[in-house]
Amino acid sequence: MSKQTVEFAGEAVGALVPDNGQLRFLAVKYSVWSLDGRVFATPDEARKAIAALHVLQRRAPVFRAGGLPSAGPETAAASGLS
Repeated sequence: MSKQTVEFAGEAVGALVPDNGQLRFLAVKYSVWSLDGRVFATPDEARKAIAALHVLQRRAPVFRAGGLPSAGPETAAASGLS
């Protein structure tokens, strides 16, 4: 068994490296960084985990599209803009 590149949506996101009869995932893209070092039994299992991670990332944005909240009394005081 040799090293395998793993792609998601046409982009290489990591590699699977043999490790004691299993496959260790090495992330090369930030979007899958949380899976780095994880061990999988099959390449298909790794691809499913990557796909599931991307679905979760789309559902839970890190920030709102509108940016920072507008400066109301509580945010102005906290930022020193009063």
